[in-house]
Amino acid sequence: MSKQQSVLYRLALVASLGGMLFGYDTAVISGTVSSLQYYFIDPMGLDTNAASAWLGFVVSSALIGCIVGGAMAGYFSTRFGRKVSLLIASILLLLSAIGSAWPEFLWGMPGSMGADGVYLFIAYRILGGIGVGMASMLSPMYIAEIAPANVRGSLVSWNQFAIIFGMLVVYFVNWGIAMGGDTAWLNTVGWRWMFASEIIPALVFLLLLFTIPESPRYLMLMRRYDEAKRVLGLLNKEAEAKASYDEIQKSVLDLEGKPVLFFGV
Repeated sequence: MSKQQSVLYRLALVASLGGMLFGYDTAVISGTVSSLQYYFIDPMGLDTNAASAWLGFVVSSALIGCIVGGAMAGYFSTRFGRKVSLLIASILLLLSAIGSAWPEFLWGMPGSMGADGVYLFIAYRILGGIGVGMASMLSPMYIAEIAPANVRGSLVSWNQFAIIFGMLVVYFVNWGIAMGGDTAWLNTVGWRWMFASEIIPALVFLLLLFTIPESPRYLMLMRRYDEAKRVLGLLNKEAEAKASYDEIQKSVLDLEGKPVLFFGV
């Protein structure tokens, strides 16, 4: 394996962690449904239909954030760059993991708000959904923009694999946590650990993002040509780097050499 291939695979792997967190965050809720009902919904004293509706909203609230995150990812990636946007997504996922496990952390100790903490819990799940929605677009986008054409499809597929892998991993994590105590413990404390488990991959993702360069395509849009050449040189041999540079230049620049379709910058 050449040095360029090693760098390329490392960057693709880091970006794919966004896909893994996509799967992890959307699936972690599956192990907590009965506990959320016990902890947040049952104390409300609602009738069966209202309680079911509330539980359904609590469980699916992250999807609201996914819609928002997916809709705003395009603007953010063009306005601030692919790397910065991925950093924003990772921070949102980290905050969501902390807040979902401990909704009361800005106001008191775990359990201090009782069922009233459901509103904060929903807010943090929506926040995480925004991160998931952004990552679902930004991770494959980044991989596609750094990968040479001959391996682009296979590297982008890493992100799809990572999504399913994240779902698989969290099922085992939830199972391991559930085996750590009885039902009473799970309904009061255990469900918090399930959400808290996401802190580890979210923090790893955040830290590793500081080690990757910006997408060469974005650098070209920003007229940072020397930086774009340097990044392409890290990922390709000299002849291939020049060909990639010329290809990107043709696709993102108009006849006058000005960036096109660049949201107000």
